[in-house]
Amino acid sequence: MAEDPTGQALVLGFETSCDETGIGLVRGRTLLSDALATSMAEHERFGGVVPEIASRAHLEAMVPTVHRALADAGVTAGDVDAVAVTSGPGLTGALLVGVAAAKAYALALGVPLYGVNHLAAHVAVDELEHGRLAEPSIAMLVSGGHSSILLVPDLSQDVQELGRTIDDAAGEAFDKVARVLDLPFPGGPPIDREALAGDPRAIAFPRGLTGPRDAAYDFSFSGLKTAVARWVEAQQRDGVPVRVPDVAASFQEAVVDVLTAKAVRACRDHGVDHLVIGGGVAANSRLRAVAQERCDAAGIVLRVPSRRLCTDNGAMVAALGSRLVEAGVTPSDPDLGADSSLPITVVSR
Repeated sequence: MAEDPTGQALVLGFETSCDETGIGLVRGRTLLSDALATSMAEHERFGGVVPEIASRAHLEAMVPTVHRALADAGVTAGDVDAVAVTSGPGLTGALLVGVAAAKAYALALGVPLYGVNHLAAHVAVDELEHGRLAEPSIAMLVSGGHSSILLVPDLSQDVQELGRTIDDAAGEAFDKVARVLDLPFPGGPPIDREALAGDPRAIAFPRGLTGPRDAAYDFSFSGLKTAVARWVEAQQRDGVPVRVPDVAASFQEAVVDVLTAKAVRACRDHGVDHLVIGGGVAANSRLRAVAQERCDAAGIVLRVPSRRLCTDNGAMVAALGSRLVEAGVTPSDPDLGADSSLPITVVSR
């Protein structure tokens, strides 16, 4: 493996788990470029991501996005020392496009290939901004498809799941509530904006799985989503105008309250004083604010990537790949495939 004088490998990362084609280049913990192409506009009229459309969009965007990432970093493909790619979890067709492309580049360049876990990559991306992750740390991942609390003793090989959503993920609930309120897809950003003008105490929406006998670290947002829909329907049936900002703020507060309370509890229960939050919902302004308040009160160090690195991107895959190279983890076999249900406990494969 050819390395630069600092001894750090240049890693090319591919991310295609959903609707974003992300290509990143990382050397050590330094982000050199992060190119992104998205097919979100093509999915808006369907109110959600259509797998076939996403897969075709990845095929069209792949090579141009790789070229843009290399140009932005000021390097050539021949400078790359290793290739990393999301091999799961995600949409099967979308994953296969990324895995096939990454295998082709790795083979053509004669460099090792690392198939990585999408969720672990959301944790690894924080290292690009805040340095090496304290180990152990607690990580909370919140996105459209996942809501999980993890214990991370060693990001390169040991990630343990403490809790997960048993139905709708947080981001999925945002999307569905946005649809009820006639807000655009994806629902996270518009609800966040509407909530700024609303009263988070206006409506007492339920907090799922927060009873004394409920699983301490699991999440459930399906009941909350249904409660919002029924409340809105009742107002409309009675001819009462629905104040969207208040509904958005009250719904958002219910989600944020549960997420942050369980994350802080996990830190306390496991004697861990570092919490990292990742995933698309980590861009939510209220989540970031409440998490900071509760962590400060509990003496916990909070780490959250910048908003641009919270959503899916190639930088996070390259960051985890760089971590694996540094740790001397064995590269993936040439017959690496995609696994749409890859468990978080499998960091690389």
